[in-house]
Amino acid sequence: MAALRSFTFQPLLRSRTPFLRVQQRRRAQVHDVRFLATHHDPNVVLEKYRAKLDQKAKQEGHESVESLKEAYQEKIKDFRRKASTVITPEVPRSTSIPSSTAGHPPPPPTPSPKAQPAAKTSDKPSTPIKPLSAYIDVEKVLDLPPKEIEAIWRLRHANNPNSICAVIPVEIYQRIVSAARQNPQFILPLPRSPTEDLQQQAEEAANTGADIHFLQWAFHPPASTATSGPLASSHTSTIIFTQLAAFKMHGAYAQPHTTITHHLDLADEKGLVLMLGQVMPNSGVSTTEATWLASCVQRFYDFGGQASGRKGDLLRMFTEGDAEGFKVEELMEEAEKL
Repeated sequence: MAALRSFTFQPLLRSRTPFLRVQQRRRAQVHDVRFLATHHDPNVVLEKYRAKLDQKAKQEGHESVESLKEAYQEKIKDFRRKASTVITPEVPRSTSIPSSTAGHPPPPPTPSPKAQPAAKTSDKPSTPIKPLSAYIDVEKVLDLPPKEIEAIWRLRHANNPNSICAVIPVEIYQRIVSAARQNPQFILPLPRSPTEDLQQQAEEAANTGADIHFLQWAFHPPASTATSGPLASSHTSTIIFTQLAAFKMHGAYAQPHTTITHHLDLADEKGLVLMLGQVMPNSGVSTTEATWLASCVQRFYDFGGQASGRKGDLLRMFTEGDAEGFKVEELMEEAEKL
């Protein structure tokens, strides 16, 4: 039976199973080594080394071990004090270190406002509109004739499916801008495609056969230009187009679908204003439709040209709020006239 017990438990003792390891960890204890080393019975230590202490006492001329201990009493006390004291770096009493920053270097001192250098201020006005130099080399273009400048401008944006561009003679642009400053807002009709869903047309609020779009002019500080004439440094103008239904719902927060910018960098020396339009993708308006709206701007704002008749009257009535004289049907008829 004893042999059976030995055979049964010997494999368990040889294999360090997790169960035994758990038992060992539970019974493990942590002891202070300094405490165990310095708190034995002093008489046991004295009897163990008495022969050597007697020899040491005779060599130094002492009668007994007790007189040797009295002679070394100060040294023994000093040794015990050093052995029982943990050495820590001294901190001045006047300095208090918060617990949250212990172990981390203090942050560098913040310089006073007088010591900080003043930020460089740029002479150029801040504007979100890209300057003409972001698209073409203005200085090189100034040496070219107007026909080549127009060709370069159109080729520069030919591969962008969401852009529309044009070159406007400065005389026409001056007449348009003069009317735009007096009439900065207007609406323009966009005829619907004949293939559009008839049910969708029936659900439209306005049964006019066209979508109405709202336009707003804005005049910005000039960007850096290569010319020094008065017209080139006067302003940069933009037109934003928004669907009228979206503008009625969201007001100033409505998302525009097309933005047109007029660059006047070459207006004085070359007599040209370069126009660039950006159509937002997936905005419900195609590039062709945005081109139609841009062409309608000249038809209604060129008072000395195409807008000298009824088109100009409709623009003025809209600005004045003449609800009786302004008719959307008449606006559509004038927009379709070339």
